[in-house]
Amino acid sequence: MSSFVGYANYFAVIILMMGGLYVIFSTSNLIKRMIGLSILQTSVGLFYITTSKVFGGTVPILIDEDDPARAELASRLDPAYFESAAYDGVVYSNPLPHVLILTAIVVGVATLAVGLAIAVRVREAYGTVEREEIERKDRIRHAHESYEDELDETEASEADA
Repeated sequence: MSSFVGYANYFAVIILMMGGLYVIFSTSNLIKRMIGLSILQTSVGLFYITTSKVFGGTVPILIDEDDPARAELASRLDPAYFESAAYDGVVYSNPLPHVLILTAIVVGVATLAVGLAIAVRVREAYGTVEREEIERKDRIRHAHESYEDELDETEASEADA
C-alpha cells in the first residue's frame, strides 16, 4: 500500500492523460474535444510538477551560514544525499518547472478560449458542433455550389451560341 501512495501522482497523471486522450478521440462534439484537450494539458502539467519535486529541497533563497534554519534543514536529510545534492550546505528546489507550468497554464487557457470561440462560430454557421453533421452539411453545400457553377457555365455558353 505504501508503494501505491508513493506513486499516487503518477497514477493520477496516467488516468487523467488517458481520460483526456479518450475524450479527444472518441467524440465528434467540438466542445467535448476541447474539454478533453484541457484535461490532457492538466495531466502534463501535473506530471511535470511531480517529477520536479526535490526531496528535502527548500525555496531557492540563499541562507546565511550562521542561520540556525540552515543546520535544521541539513539535519533532516540523509548525509549521502546531502553531500551529492547540496549547494553551500543547503538543498534547493529548482523553480524553473513551476514557472514553465504557470506559462503552460496561461497558454492552455488561451488555447481553450480560442477553441471555444471557434466552436461558437461553427455553431452559428452550421447549427451544430458535431463533426459528422458539419462534414455532411459542408459536402451538401459544396455540391450545391458546384451545381450552381455548372448551371452558370451552361447558361453562359447558351447565351454565346
